[in-house]
Amino acid sequence: MAKQISLFEPVLPTSKATKQDKKQWLNLPGSSASLALYNAAKIADHCIVVVTKDTPTAIRLEHEIASLGDELDIVLFPDWETLPYDSFSPHQDIISQRLATLYKLPSMVKGIVIVPVNTAIGKLAPKQYIQSNSLSVRTGQRSDLHQMRQTLESCGYRNVEQVMEHGEFCARGAILDLYPMGAKHPIRLDFFDDEIDEIRVFDPENQRSKEKIDTFELLPAHEFPMDQSGINKFRQAYRETFTGTIDKESIYHQVSDGIMPAGIEYYLPLFFEQTSTLFEYLPAQTTLVIYEDITPQLDSYWHDIEYRYEDRKYDPTRPLLEPSELFLSKDELFGQFKSFNRISISTAPTTDEEESSSSRGIIHYDTGLIPNIAIDMQSKFPYQRLNDFIDNKSLVGRVLFIAESQGRRESVLELLKRNQIKPTEYSDLESFIASEDKIGISVNALANGFCFQLKGTAKKNNIAVITESELLGDHVRQTRRRKKQQDTNADAIFKNLAELRAGQPVVHIDHGIGRYIGLQTIDTGGITTEFLTLSYANDSKLYVPVSSLHLISRYSGSDPETAPLHKLGNETWSKAKKKAAEKIKDVAAELLDIYAKRATHTGHRFKLDENDYRAFSGSFGFEETLDQEQAIAAVMNDMTSARTMDRLVCGDVGFGKTEVAMRAAFIAVNDGKQIAMLVPTTLLAQQHYENFKDRFANWPVTVEVLSRFKTAKEQNEVIAKVESGQIDILIGTHKLLQNSIKYNDLGLLIVDEEHRFGVKQKEKIKQLRANVDILTLTATPIPRTLNMAMGGMRDLSIIATPPAKRLAVKTFVRQKDDKLIRESILREILRGGQVYFLHNNIDTIERTASDIQALLPEARIVTAHGQMRERELEKIMSDFYHQRYNVLVCTTIIETGIDIPSANTIIIDRADHLGLAQLHQLRGRVGRSHHQAYAYLLTPNQKLITKDAKKRLEAIASLEDLGAGFTLATHDLEIRGAGELLGEEQSGSMSQVGFSLYMDMLDQAVKALKEGKQPSLDQVLSKQTEVDLRVPALLPDDYIFDVSLRLSLYKQIASAESKDELDDVQVELIDRFGLLPQATKNLIKIAKLKLKAEKMGIAKIEASELGGAIEFSDNTQIDPMKIVMLMQTQPNVYKMEGANKLKFTKSAKEAKDRFILVESVLAELLKS
Repeated sequence: MAKQISLFEPVLPTSKATKQDKKQWLNLPGSSASLALYNAAKIADHCIVVVTKDTPTAIRLEHEIASLGDELDIVLFPDWETLPYDSFSPHQDIISQRLATLYKLPSMVKGIVIVPVNTAIGKLAPKQYIQSNSLSVRTGQRSDLHQMRQTLESCGYRNVEQVMEHGEFCARGAILDLYPMGAKHPIRLDFFDDEIDEIRVFDPENQRSKEKIDTFELLPAHEFPMDQSGINKFRQAYRETFTGTIDKESIYHQVSDGIMPAGIEYYLPLFFEQTSTLFEYLPAQTTLVIYEDITPQLDSYWHDIEYRYEDRKYDPTRPLLEPSELFLSKDELFGQFKSFNRISISTAPTTDEEESSSSRGIIHYDTGLIPNIAIDMQSKFPYQRLNDFIDNKSLVGRVLFIAESQGRRESVLELLKRNQIKPTEYSDLESFIASEDKIGISVNALANGFCFQLKGTAKKNNIAVITESELLGDHVRQTRRRKKQQDTNADAIFKNLAELRAGQPVVHIDHGIGRYIGLQTIDTGGITTEFLTLSYANDSKLYVPVSSLHLISRYSGSDPETAPLHKLGNETWSKAKKKAAEKIKDVAAELLDIYAKRATHTGHRFKLDENDYRAFSGSFGFEETLDQEQAIAAVMNDMTSARTMDRLVCGDVGFGKTEVAMRAAFIAVNDGKQIAMLVPTTLLAQQHYENFKDRFANWPVTVEVLSRFKTAKEQNEVIAKVESGQIDILIGTHKLLQNSIKYNDLGLLIVDEEHRFGVKQKEKIKQLRANVDILTLTATPIPRTLNMAMGGMRDLSIIATPPAKRLAVKTFVRQKDDKLIRESILREILRGGQVYFLHNNIDTIERTASDIQALLPEARIVTAHGQMRERELEKIMSDFYHQRYNVLVCTTIIETGIDIPSANTIIIDRADHLGLAQLHQLRGRVGRSHHQAYAYLLTPNQKLITKDAKKRLEAIASLEDLGAGFTLATHDLEIRGAGELLGEEQSGSMSQVGFSLYMDMLDQAVKALKEGKQPSLDQVLSKQTEVDLRVPALLPDDYIFDVSLRLSLYKQIASAESKDELDDVQVELIDRFGLLPQATKNLIKIAKLKLKAEKMGIAKIEASELGGAIEFSDNTQIDPMKIVMLMQTQPNVYKMEGANKLKFTKSAKEAKDRFILVESVLAELLKS
């Protein structure tokens, strides 16, 4: 028998003078290959390059090896994730990672580089291109800002308004923001004259600066040159390669004009005299590792390259280069391999025959597979197999359990504790091996377990590494990483004017609904001020000073095109306002009635058992995002207080709302109450039932489901058990609301996917409202719900933090076309992903599936729809999850389906038939991992689509952000109208005045009623103080160039409610745009004065060179005796004019003096 080698002493090839050495590593099951590679890289004095058969394997290896320790440099050279000859360009982050790797490779002395084989065969830019086009930038370096901009442009960086992703820069005054390729964070350079004064990192989300750094590397923005000489080289090579006439739409003309069309990467050789391969970047001493058999993948990729080349080469606008110019052939690739020492790895267990052969170069590792030890919760002795394995001393001496995160470690410990197993915790694998403990647990990313012999052949030295996949069997597990905090102010999304486009309707509180034209700077009596220009009926114009932007809001009510257009100076608007105000009085009273009921109706105050709750939270398989933690805390707070809970949790698809519901259910059930969970579809009911059963498996809790999959007899049994209190958690569709169900002790109602229920069901829920805690979950709240939440009638938690590294879904609206379908599915399958094809017609779904099969013989296709038997449907979904199929042709049942991280493309047939919320919900089924996800909305011919459908498709295509569900709901509000807050009227007076104003008026009315006052119309429409000091107060356009950014900042300043908020805006302005110009300082000072004056009940402040006046409102806080005293003590300064205006005469020539003067007058008035 051949000698067996330990994983901790792997054998590396050693080259002779004339010939490279070759080794074969056999018998590396589970994740043992990752451990062997990690140890090999530690002892090697050079770099190791691992070639894998596909991208998923490469990513898995990267995670596994990186989690074993941090002393090595582990680099993944990523695939473009596009198809050969594609008309897509790779995502900026991918290009950035590739450039960073190519820059690092030649000088890499130690570490591991992992590359999928179809990436390894792509030809690359010559080595000297990356080296000679990179430069180091440091603090104190002499560099002119203008010159720096030119350098960036010639390197291919894009000049934008706000830097958000790799390859962008933006210059403002003496500040240059830039996101260098290969960098983890964007950089802010502060210039002082012609020197770089300081370099700071900043956060692209809120644009605020963070820590200082001394230096960074500036790499080119693309893998090919974009300067003039690069373009000239391209033009010359293009003419030589493609003879004949050049089409005027061709990519030749686009590149000549400096535009880089999508898919330009497949013309890379035209930019250079000659190309390089990845192997030319590697240092000479590199060891090459071929991980498993890469030949089948290589053959299939080459087949695809040739097929696509033949299929596309006749397009005159995009003639194609021969495949041999872009890719290495199989023979060329293996030829390149020969110039390196190499290892080929086989993960399959070796047979006895192979083990006994000991030919040279073959290395047998002393490892073994873990038998089936999965915990079976359904069995009488769930832990039997695990115990048998651990107790069998002839098999294993010591055991190390592996969890993939700290949170999961706690769950595994809980699980083992019930079996009387108490492992010791270790920080890593090596510290466990060095110890004497028999059983340990550690956190890393090893996906599959294995046994290995530490030394000798004694079984006591045999260590078993057991991961969660062995413990839990076929377990559906998902991972997320924490992302930093993001505060989302619900109102901001509405009140923000940043998305205003010319021609959109806006509401001015005094003048009604007009159309926005733009921002204009006007000089009035030597003072420059910026005005918002609005146009009204008969072409009248209204100029609104930016300091009064709080009087303006975006109109959201009905369709913007049919929004009213008022005349200036006539009664229509004031009548509409009056009518709305009267209506609002009733609504406010009714609202208060509900408030009062909720407030006085002390609901059940749930008791929280800290220890039980901690144990339950520990079994959550992810780390909570910050927003999720806040939502959970808010729900716990609501439930443990005496007031009845009515909370809306609004979180985008896949952002973790269900967990919030689970925690609430746990608190209720742990306190002996029943829970009803209302869901819109049977499939979702089933899925929640499985999830709840799974999470509550270790608790004495009975979970049941009521849906059409149960016979009438079974349903009646369930209802009887609910009434007798034997069932703790009941999940079901709207059957739950039937009068026939009498709950024994209902404490909590959870409504999931709230936007799918009609008004009738909601009215029914409303009757329960006063005494049952209600938790509503939704991704795209329907307009009315949003109203209620915004109106403070319900508490609102927004989960807007996507799990880290989620990219927004790229959305395309296209006419249906077989070629497009084939391409989009192929693009996904090739990178190891899966596809949803949504066809919402059960009669033709099978035919659609066979059409797709004919288009793509290599795809593994399965169909799923709501008329299938439950078991069958469940099996299909589970098979799809475990990647036994890679295309699921289905109806909208997946709208509320399980998370499948590897499904990153969705194709929606007849998208024009679906609603906005539905489209958003469906699109959210993809993009649940860090890959670029695609959504294709297929439509028939444009002429067959209704006007509303076109609008919906435009809205969904334009909102690609993560967390857009909330914003979409506001779009929906505009397309559909907002609806009354209470009762069944769906539109009402809201469209007359617009949503935002309606909500403002409602807030005021409720506030007045709370204070025991009768809300008067003036109060409902109460205004802010006007301040006019005759000084320039604006954000100059040479300070902030972008109009929409200026608008949103003006609005932020005008709407600020405290001095702290204004200080925050000031800090942000200085940080992002440099020191404040005088006019901007004035703008902020005036805003601060306003806040002060408003509290005192002052309606208007005026001041000029000679003095000024203060106008008091009817409900002023100032004691009239103070004013009389002032006039008596300083008669030449103060005098009254009319009943409520106090004039003061004092010289104040400079702006600074004017502020001091007004401040001193207000101080006098406040003196006690």
